[in-house]
Amino acid sequence: MRILGIDPGLRVTGFGVIDKRGARLSYVTSGCVRTPAGELAARLKVILEGLAQVIASSAPQVAAVEKVFVNANPQSTLALGQARGTAICAAVVAGLAVAEYTALQVKQAVVGNGHASKEQVQHMVRRLLDLPGDPSSDAADALACAICHAHGASLGKLVLRGRGRKRGRIV
Repeated sequence: MRILGIDPGLRVTGFGVIDKRGARLSYVTSGCVRTPAGELAARLKVILEGLAQVIASSAPQVAAVEKVFVNANPQSTLALGQARGTAICAAVVAGLAVAEYTALQVKQAVVGNGHASKEQVQHMVRRLLDLPGDPSSDAADALACAICHAHGASLGKLVLRGRGRKRGRIV
């Protein structure tokens, strides 16, 4: 199974693709979609198109997306939610099933501690995927989300099943 992990963000959306064969995990690719400052709609378009390119080039079968956390600034939370929704739409439009996981679930699955630091997540992702160096923080979080799905998918809830290129009608 090929799994796309996504760590949504309005400025930086991390992505990571892994393969799972039996109990073995292997690294395929990872990186970040970076948006320029400016209008929200234009930034969301960059995320949508960037993830569409990743999906087209890596051909994952499922996507695992980190759930939005609530923070003190409602505007930041809303913007993050819109970036997350855009990431989910990119996966669904491509026909992928989408699973979602909390940061606590991801850290627990990868590090064994739901309150692990970003550095601990980076280090464990490096070790689990036998990488030559630590991936960037955003890419590591996305890879960790994919690893979480690979290691148990029962932790998360399948929230959407993509329907390929079929489109609904508005009545």
